[in-house]
Amino acid sequence: MRLWQPRTRSIYRGAAVKKERPAAGPRAIAVTSGKGGVGKTSLVVNLALCMSKMGRKVTLFDADLGLANAEVMLGIVPPYSLYEVLYGNKTIEEIAVQGPLGIKVISGGSGLLEMANLDRNRRQHLFKMFNQCCFGDDIILIDTGAGISKNVLGFVAAAGEVIIVVTPEPTSLTDAYAMIKILANFRVHSEVSLVVNRAADSREAMHTLGKIQVAANRFLDIKLNFLGWIPEDRLVSQAIKSQRPLCLASPNAHASKSVAGIARFLLEGVPPASGEGFWSKLIGLFG
Repeated sequence: MRLWQPRTRSIYRGAAVKKERPAAGPRAIAVTSGKGGVGKTSLVVNLALCMSKMGRKVTLFDADLGLANAEVMLGIVPPYSLYEVLYGNKTIEEIAVQGPLGIKVISGGSGLLEMANLDRNRRQHLFKMFNQCCFGDDIILIDTGAGISKNVLGFVAAAGEVIIVVTPEPTSLTDAYAMIKILANFRVHSEVSLVVNRAADSREAMHTLGKIQVAANRFLDIKLNFLGWIPEDRLVSQAIKSQRPLCLASPNAHASKSVAGIARFLLEGVPPASGEGFWSKLIGLFG
């Protein structure tokens, strides 16, 4: 699936983008969540690095406009952000910087109120410029903000694929379902993928998925795909504090291996290794 997929309806007038043209560019995957604090950016950063390790050319686009922090987790300081693109005279190519393992990073800027509240014209302008860049890449990972703002829904609609990150917490489940409901009701995507983060074990991950799947089957017309789950791991917070991505600082950590498995699943379609019977149970749950 590619950037600028056809959309049958707009979402939140002005948030979704119009179909510009059939694209032959990179595979664009938006990673989003219903609520903040679920580990979305950490997943995007480590997915980007895992995919680069697998030989793919990857751009990490931090689309949490005005509150971007992927660069902090990567330990880099981009001199420019999308602010200079929208309010200055820079191009996206000019603000992109190189991160670890050769990934490209595009910063959404931090502490910039204008970025968090883009009007429709600037949002459309950004999408058009974004569509014209990154054609030498294999993958664009878009780290959206959390929630259902126009900025978030616009980037989710623009991407060819969407991953929703959820944790076992009830508030996360509720907000993730709300996001899926919007995407289903407005026909933004016919299918979405899920990652359960910070699960105590595979049983809790299954339980989390089951709750969402049951509700979606009952009320929504959308296909859910499960990419994998990531265990609660204290090494994740240590990596964030040290500004060194987990998969580089602790490649053998359980959480690192889980993210690597998800990256492999996305690129090669090979399900991550997990607990005994886990995937067979999922076939029953999602099949």
